Amino acid sequence: MTNLLEDRSGARAERADAARNRAKVLKAAERVFAERDPRTVTMVDIARAAGVGRATLYRRYPDPASVAVALLDEHERQLQEQLMFGSPPLGPGAPPGTRLAAFYHAMIDLLDRHLHLALGAETGQPRLATGAYGFWRTHVRELVRASGVGDPDALADVLLAPLAPEVYRAQRDEAGLTKARIADTLALLAQRLLGVH
Repeated sequence: MTNLLEDRSGARAERADAARNRAKVLKAAERVFAERDPRTVTMVDIARAAGVGRATLYRRYPDPASVAVALLDEHERQLQEQLMFGSPPLGPGAPPGTRLAAFYHAMIDLLDRHLHLALGAETGQPRLATGAYGFWRTHVRELVRASGVGDPDALADVLLAPLAPEVYRAQRDEAGLTKARIADTLALLAQRLLGVH
């Protein structure tokens, strides 16, 4: 049996019980990821916290990382909309270096607020395969292209590397750097590399 039903327009709508279970799972998972090392969270932990059977959980999510991705998705979509349609400097209309600096500040803010989820969803090689990473990469690549500085394809990943969740955690938690210090340093990098030459 599917969790989706067709509405009159032909679009598929989520069943009410499936929507309730999804909301319950995501709320419980948010708590579990926040309370412990996200890399150690199991599907059993999430199912137990949500009060649902493992089969209910596995019907929608294949592993804990996919649950974390679902939680991050809404926050990332909001930032993506600001990048495409928001006011400058985050949105269109500002010079590339200024936009990249604003992007760094927004991403560091997102990481700081949701690091537990990012660590559960986007570390190592799997991070590079997420749709969000693809969006960020395209955005940064286009800023590099617009600046006329260097190879956009090569620089895009280099400029995104400092935003890896494990890098941010090491800087903040192990090196003791503040969120503002990290964001300001990345903004300086953006302005020096992509600013007017």
